[in-house]
Amino acid sequence: MIKFKYNRQTLLLFLLLIPFVGLAHDVTSADQEILRTGGLWAYIRVGATHMLTGYDHLLFLAGVIFYLNSFKDILKFITVFTIGHCITLIGATYTGITADEHLVDAVIALSVLYKGFENLGGFEKLNIKSPNLLVMVGLFGLIHGFGLSTRLQSFDMGEGQFLAKILCFNLGVEVGQVLALIPITFIITLARKQEQFPAFYKAVNWYLVLAGIALFVYQLYGYFTGH
Repeated sequence: MIKFKYNRQTLLLFLLLIPFVGLAHDVTSADQEILRTGGLWAYIRVGATHMLTGYDHLLFLAGVIFYLNSFKDILKFITVFTIGHCITLIGATYTGITADEHLVDAVIALSVLYKGFENLGGFEKLNIKSPNLLVMVGLFGLIHGFGLSTRLQSFDMGEGQFLAKILCFNLGVEVGQVLALIPITFIITLARKQEQFPAFYKAVNWYLVLAGIALFVYQLYGYFTGH
């Protein structure tokens, strides 16, 4: 019975976190039309959708949660991450600072790799002291926010209510993040109660390492080929 529960939890978590490269992060003509005709509410909707399909953001957040044992710690670290990505999402978009989206997403992919590596005790095995986790989560939050900003700036936002549109998109991102974290946190909390959690922990964090490498290579390929 325990083995069945473990396998089902693994499958559910993987279904939540599998990188749907063909769907996630796309700036589609449908999204552009929604923003053109839907007003400020449309920016909230598109922001939430973008986060819910943002496999790289969710993989990183899952890695952070795996390392933490209490709701208080989860709330603290997610708050720091949220502050970080709000700063760069709002600030970079408002000031028009941007970069090649493939390069930004490549760095975000490295954050996924980093979290899986850290969770597996990679630094200890190399006899290197791990960087302060709260500081790193805040730093990666800034990078993730810059990635969100590059996506938002790829839309035609028009001329009116510019700051309001940015804030609404940011609000949507926060809503999407909360909606995504609820099932992820629930599954990880449930898994901790099972005898096979150590194996589950190891398997998922190795998945994060491999996914981070794959996404990094994918983004570099996109950068050099223009795809």
